[in-house]
Amino acid sequence: MTWLRRTLLAAAGVCALAVGAVFGLQKLDQAYPPPLETAMERSGEVVDRDGLLLRAFATKEGRWRLEPDMADVDRRFVEMLIAFEDRRFREHSGVDLKALARAAIQFASNGRIISGGSTLSMQLARLIEPRERRSITAKIMQIARAIQIERRLSKDEILRLYLTLAPYGGNLEGIRAASLAWFGKEPRRLTLAESALLVAIPQLPELRRPDRNLKAARAARSRVLARAVESGILGEAEARLAELEPLPTSRVALPSLAPHLAETVRRSQPDDLRHVVTLSRPVQHGLEAAADAAARSLGPKLSVAMVLADAETGEILGEVGSASYLDRARQGYVDMTRAVRSPGSTLKPFIYGLAFEDGRIAQETIIEDRPANFAGYRPRNFDMEYQGDISIRTALQKSVNVPAIRLLDAVGPHRLMARFREAGVDAKMPNGKAEGLAIGLGGIGLTLRDLVQLYTGLANGGQAVRLVNRPRAEGDTPRRAQLLPAASAWQIGDILSGVTPPKGAMRNGLAYKTGTSYGYRDAWAVGFDGRHVLGVWVGRADGSAVPGISGFGTAAPLLFDAFAKSGLAVTPLPRAPAGALRQAFADLPVTLRRFESTASETKPRGVAEAAPQIVFPPQGARIELADGADGFSPLVLKLQGGRAPFRWLANGKPWPEAERRRTARWQPDGAGQQTLTVIDAAGRAASVRVFVE
Repeated sequence: MTWLRRTLLAAAGVCALAVGAVFGLQKLDQAYPPPLETAMERSGEVVDRDGLLLRAFATKEGRWRLEPDMADVDRRFVEMLIAFEDRRFREHSGVDLKALARAAIQFASNGRIISGGSTLSMQLARLIEPRERRSITAKIMQIARAIQIERRLSKDEILRLYLTLAPYGGNLEGIRAASLAWFGKEPRRLTLAESALLVAIPQLPELRRPDRNLKAARAARSRVLARAVESGILGEAEARLAELEPLPTSRVALPSLAPHLAETVRRSQPDDLRHVVTLSRPVQHGLEAAADAAARSLGPKLSVAMVLADAETGEILGEVGSASYLDRARQGYVDMTRAVRSPGSTLKPFIYGLAFEDGRIAQETIIEDRPANFAGYRPRNFDMEYQGDISIRTALQKSVNVPAIRLLDAVGPHRLMARFREAGVDAKMPNGKAEGLAIGLGGIGLTLRDLVQLYTGLANGGQAVRLVNRPRAEGDTPRRAQLLPAASAWQIGDILSGVTPPKGAMRNGLAYKTGTSYGYRDAWAVGFDGRHVLGVWVGRADGSAVPGISGFGTAAPLLFDAFAKSGLAVTPLPRAPAGALRQAFADLPVTLRRFESTASETKPRGVAEAAPQIVFPPQGARIELADGADGFSPLVLKLQGGRAPFRWLANGKPWPEAERRRTARWQPDGAGQQTLTVIDAAGRAASVRVFVE
């Protein structure tokens, strides 16, 4: 048989088979429709408020298969794909007869298949019904299936389905999974070199994987670029520049942000493939970066949790359940945003808010900070020291305990808890105990989400907003509750905005409060501006004590770092509403100059009510001090009794500033006899004479 005769017979045979397939298509269509439903399994995905991917879930077979939105696939990629794989894709009805004839001639000339003449529709048919080897029978089946597919789907639908199923090496299928795994980005802004590589890989996905065969991947990319130049899609200069772009040498992990929330929403709606949440991916990424950095510095067993919410809408913009989801040492799988823990001193602002609401206090009202007994309950300050007479503003900023309990005793713990319930927060009492004064220092259980929800009332003019992490249905409005009057909320925000930032943090306009639970189990910091609330928790997931952690020293630095990394601009706190103002002490009415204790407080007996007494150095002591570069080294003075603030005098000369602590440091200006005098807030004085050597 001559070469020409063999070629003509092969071509005639292929055409006859194709014509027969077309005529028998109607019956085949009815009896054996294409199994498109088998190609419908997709990877589940959780996306943020703007549709950006937060987390993807592999299929049951362990494949990454994400359906693309063709409007978000780079236009040049699609043009190169069609030019390289099926240049008459928009014209044929599933079969390119010219390409089939070329394939038949090549087969006849070489005795084997050189190019299959496959259209994208035929390749899609092969992806839906994979074949073990290339053969004439398989090709005929592809032709029939391609025609069936074309009768059912539009060209754009075919293209989208192909770009969902196309193999890209390993367990990667589809353009989105490939673009994310090889380049770490969605396929909407691929470079020319990246597009060319992603066109080339599906032909021989395992042989052209750039992480395993860089040479083959580069050669395949070059062929695609050359075809693009030949088709007029690219200029030669563009192609040469694309050739110089390096290839990826390893896969990038697919996004896995907000794993706790992603798992929760997936379990709640297991049949849905796409879950939309209120989070913002840039915000979430920043919070997780801050949490990871903090966890590395804090130690191997400490966990970190954060919630950042829009105080106006209640939508959660960022949520970190733990620093590392897969870290067993930290028990990272536990979502600490939902764990009930003691909130420490973070509830004090709401106690003060109720007192402002009642008109009991102003910012410069004086309140006592000294040992007190409330029917057997004796609160103590964190540092076991007392400030004496102190302003309301300073008491809240310094978070001293006794003044907060005095105010809670006045406004009533039941009333505070009722406000929390109205705001949608059901605090847990330990072991069914009754609501008492201990709740003011953290003697109840709240979650981090609860705490952030309460603080939305301070950032939102007194109206607390229910937090949500799923978009509300159209027409639904945020659920609000009046936690405090606007004027009271403003007073609290004004006070907390003056709290000194933690060491190393810049004053950025955040108002914030810290808290440390009993036994050093939990460290908290909650900050807010005019629009956002960010809550931070640090501790161990198993509730064990962590000696040394504190709200100010541990959680507050993370609060400021996380807000900075969130990328959100600080919104100024609102202006004072009508009736809210900050008055100097001299301008206060007499009834607001001092907060009077209530009847339930029993005045303790002890040194706090006595006149001041200098206990060190004692009267007549001879003190030998070391010489330093600036003269004598300082001497520590110790005091008992009296009422702060204390005014010290050395040899009749007053010190520049009053002291509130019962310890002070004195720098003698020379040797010899010295007289030290202290005067307390009640005008009582004590003196000692000492001799400095």
